[in-house]
Formats: sequence, C-alpha cells, structure tokens
Amino acid sequence: MFGEYAGVMGVIFVSVILPILILFHYITKWKTTKGLSSEDERMLEDLWENAQRMESRVNTLETILDKTSADWRKHT
Repeated sequence: MFGEYAGVMGVIFVSVILPILILFHYITKWKTTKGLSSEDERMLEDLWENAQRMESRVNTLETILDKTSADWRKHT
C-alpha cells in the first residue's frame, strides 16, 4: 500500500513539482544577472569612446574634402 502511494507521489513530484522548481530556479538566476557586468560596461564605454573618435575623424575628413573638392559628395 505504501509502495503504491510512494510511486504515485514520485510521479507527481517528477512530472509537476520538479519542473516548477527548476523554472523558479532559472527565473531567480535571470533576475540576478539582469544588468550588465562591470566588464560589459567597460567594453561598452570603450566602444562609445571609439565611436566618438571615429565620428570626429569623419567630420574632419568631410570638412577637408569640402574645402579641397566641393563636388566630392556628388560622386558617392
């Protein structure tokens, strides 16, 4: 009699309760790692600074080309 109940309880645990526990475990993990890590923030800051420098260089090149060859934009 106890063996039957233990088997039924085991099936219920494995098919219902265990997946719910695993789901809650990963939801908790996702919430704790929601933000960027310090390394990711550093890399993002470096990318932003590089993009700003590249934009400045492009603007400088466009200014030089505007002064030396006024119709250069028509060729692009």
